[in-house]
This record gives sequence, C-alpha cells and structure tokens, in this order.
Amino acid sequence: MLSLRSTVACLATTAVLALAPMSAMAAPCGNTASGFNAWKADFARTAKRAGVGQAGLNALAQAQYATGTIAADRNQKSFKYSLEKFMQVRGAATIVAQGQKRKARNAEFFAALEKKYGVPAGILLAIHGMETAFGSYMGDSQVVSSIVTLTYDCRRSAFFEPHAIGALKLVDQGAITLSTRGAKHGELGHTQFLPGNALEYGQDWNRDGRVDFYDMGDALASTAYYLRQKGWRPGRGYQPGERNYKVLKEWNAATVYQQSLAIMGRQIDGN
Repeated sequence: MLSLRSTVACLATTAVLALAPMSAMAAPCGNTASGFNAWKADFARTAKRAGVGQAGLNALAQAQYATGTIAADRNQKSFKYSLEKFMQVRGAATIVAQGQKRKARNAEFFAALEKKYGVPAGILLAIHGMETAFGSYMGDSQVVSSIVTLTYDCRRSAFFEPHAIGALKLVDQGAITLSTRGAKHGELGHTQFLPGNALEYGQDWNRDGRVDFYDMGDALASTAYYLRQKGWRPGRGYQPGERNYKVLKEWNAATVYQQSLAIMGRQIDGN
C-alpha cells in the first residue's frame, strides 16, 4: 500500500526550453503513455550513473507503461475513510484472529525476531495481515514496470525515482526479475516493501545468501529491521502517545493506517 505523499510537479519552464538545445534536454515526465519510451532511454543514463548494471538496464528497456498502476494512483480512496470504516474495509477482526493464531503457532520465530530487532509480534502480524492478508495476495502487477511508470509520471517523479533505481539494482542482484509481481505501486513481497527500501533494509533471515521478500522469514525480519532503523525502541509502547507510535508513520503516513496497526497489534499481542 502506498503511503500518502505530497505531489511533486514536473514542469519545464519556457526559459529552459528556450536556452537548452534539444539534444541536451532530459526527456520530460508525462501523464500518458506518449513519451514513455523516450523518457526510458534518458532515464537509462541516470540509472547507469547510479550504478545500475546491464541486467537492470535491460529490465528498464523492457518495462511497459503500466496503465493499471496509473489508474490506481488516480483513484485512492481508503485513506479518506473514518477509522471505523477503514478497519471494517480492511478486515481488522479477521487480521486479529488470524494474527493471534499465527503468533501462537510460530512462537519461537516471533520471539527470535523480537529478541534481535525489538519489535513485538503483534505489530509485525498487523502489518503482514494489512498488507497482503498474511501473504495470500502479494499483487498482480509487474514491479519494475509499475515503479518505472510512476517515476515517469509527473505527479511524484522525485519520490519514486530512488525506488526505480532500487528495483533495477534488485534485478542486478537477482532478487527480482522483470516478471516479478507485486502491488500496483511497485511494492513487493509479504509486507509490500517499495524497492528502494527493500534494497536498503532487506534481511537474509534464513541465511541462504539472498534476501527474498517472497519468503516470510526474510520479509518479516526486514520489516522489523526497517522499523528499528526508523527509531523503534525495544520495550517501549506503540499506542498513541507512546514512544514507538510515531515510528508507525515511517511505515505508512496515513493516520487511520497507523491507528489501525496500533489497535490490531495490541489485540494480537493480548495487551
């Protein structure tokens, strides 16, 4: 799920157009598929300067304009709901019930996560349930095409660019491929990491030599590590007014989302 972010306009001024020769100008962002291929050719130079290798560049060249992603980005509604409505729509009662069962069934795993990262099971399970219904649906959109399309789109180009670079580097590493599926905004795996965050915070929990966000252990360990790096303090509370509550904003900027995580996490943990 995409966090709410301010829109970044992508406008070229008349003065720049008048002064810069056509060959020197970067391909502009766009609000339709027209110009996408020209923009990709220009972005390939940016990606190469950022350290993206040949596999990532090949994936960029093959990325398609993701019309489904653009439609979803233009039609986000759930964050406008009241807390009660949001929790009802997202199936909070089911998430709590399943979360409690999963915690009991995998007690040693969640205890080990909390020992290492300081994040209790309740909040991790609430995130897991909220994002993908505990891995039962991790998205049907091509991650690379989605995130590249959002970087090309004029609404939030600056926000998505590091995630596009991240996705291409993940391709270089063999962590994902052009065909890897995720959510509409390019989020991937069990807890829906944006690619730039996946690249930076990924944890190889099962020690198989690679970070796999479609492996539950790697994904939940990465989630816990992300929260810890964003300021989570072991043993401190995460309800409104408590130390760790503000860290939930780092996961998702929508107030109703943060409130829902706090409520569901507490109920899963039995507090």
